Amino acid sequence: MPHHPVLRFHGAAGTVTGSCFLIDLGPAKVLVDCGMFQGSKSEKELNYREFPFVAAEIDAVILTHAHIDHSGLLPKLAKAGFDGPIFATRGTVDLCSVMLPDSAHIQESEVDQLNRRNQRRGREIVEPIYDATDAARAVTMMRTVALKTWQQAVPGLRFRFWNAGHLLGSASVEMEIEARDKVLRLMFSGDIGPSHKLLQYDPEAPKDFDYVICESTYGDTDREIVDERARRHALEAEVHMAANPNGALLIPSFAVERTQELLADLVQLMRSGAIETCPILIDSPLATRASEIFRRHARELENGKLLAEAMEAHNVRFTETVEQSKAIDNMRGFHIVIAASGMCEAGRIRHRLKNWLWREEGTVLLVGYQATGTLGRILQDGASTVRIQGDEITVRARIRELDIYSGHADGRELTEWVKGRQPIRAGTFLVHGEEGALSAFSQRLAGFLPPERILVPRIDGAFELGAEGAVDISESRPPRIDPARPGHKDWHNDLQSLVLDLQDELAKAGDDKARAVIIRRLRRALGE
Repeated sequence: MPHHPVLRFHGAAGTVTGSCFLIDLGPAKVLVDCGMFQGSKSEKELNYREFPFVAAEIDAVILTHAHIDHSGLLPKLAKAGFDGPIFATRGTVDLCSVMLPDSAHIQESEVDQLNRRNQRRGREIVEPIYDATDAARAVTMMRTVALKTWQQAVPGLRFRFWNAGHLLGSASVEMEIEARDKVLRLMFSGDIGPSHKLLQYDPEAPKDFDYVICESTYGDTDREIVDERARRHALEAEVHMAANPNGALLIPSFAVERTQELLADLVQLMRSGAIETCPILIDSPLATRASEIFRRHARELENGKLLAEAMEAHNVRFTETVEQSKAIDNMRGFHIVIAASGMCEAGRIRHRLKNWLWREEGTVLLVGYQATGTLGRILQDGASTVRIQGDEITVRARIRELDIYSGHADGRELTEWVKGRQPIRAGTFLVHGEEGALSAFSQRLAGFLPPERILVPRIDGAFELGAEGAVDISESRPPRIDPARPGHKDWHNDLQSLVLDLQDELAKAGDDKARAVIIRRLRRALGE
């Protein structure tokens, strides 16, 4: 065993996604999460590269919850040679059993489309990150651990789960590591849920740690405090504004938890007469399968009975086949479609957006976090034109936001969660956040923690964990991604914006001569 354990940040460092933390004990190595990067293409390309560690040398994985940015590279890990246990709660295991195969299907489908384009362009074909076989194998490696029950992951490291209030099965991880001089106590927050969440009880965790590793997604945001009644009232107002007789309300939503919460609230509003009853379409095979899992776990959920009743409502339809999904575009009369993905990056929501974004009768309601570089963030930022699957689409639909369905605690709630973990003797690491959120959250915590012990690691950063504090031992080799780039738009976003701006200028030009002048100037600039 080394003199001190080493903690390496291989994801969710300076960015929101790709959660992956490696604890190196010398004789043994343990991962906390192994998630997929989402956001800009530069970040997503990291999913295709080799891991910054040897997969076969990982002895165990501790998984905080099933969201793909925390679990999505587990099949790749298994494919690369990992054969140890993956410890998780029962809810997480059940959700991963549908989410990981769905992720594999997306990898295979998107790569198939890309390879068709590549072949036409004379480019090399690419392989999917993993396939359905890899996903199925990862699920078989999962081991269920009950909340508040100590479990040894490897010799010298034990842990137990605490409810994080974020998602069915989500957990924070309390950990004890035997170092040479003492037992170090660590707490990994996972993703912390907000108060007044429809289906989850409030987060809970013990106190008194050497190190806390805390998410910072909304570290710069204070939401209006809302209870169940206020949340439904806000949703009611959005539906009323969207209710055009010839229109549709599209809600891009994460298939797991967010979809179920929205469904329960919409059906409750219709039953109470607050909004007109209309068709509600859950356009996601994953959401359909996940909803069944939520139904099976209804007794563990706050308001689980309400969700079970909503799923039986006569105006609720779950689409399974491609044909059923396509038929939605031919619907008449106002209807509501909830479809994945929540950031509009993949899945059936992109087809619904292609059909409705250019129509004034349509409304798009964003109900969750939109990472920089995603189509959801581009719409949120007010783009007048976007490109979807190679097509240029003018945005005439109303773009609305309703952040009160977020699965993440806001800045106030995160601050209170960290306060509740005190004393924190050696250091607090801030992860899972973009630059502004990390900076603002650091300032909040500096009000009661020593500023020099609030640490914001960069991607692939490494720290030796001692009883008195952490020592940065990050290697000097070039990082996998520019530390300044995570959480920012990349050149792919800039290129897309440039192409749309050029097309807009050419369309506004008076005649062909004026268009030729624009093109000559552009060519001259390229030459220079």
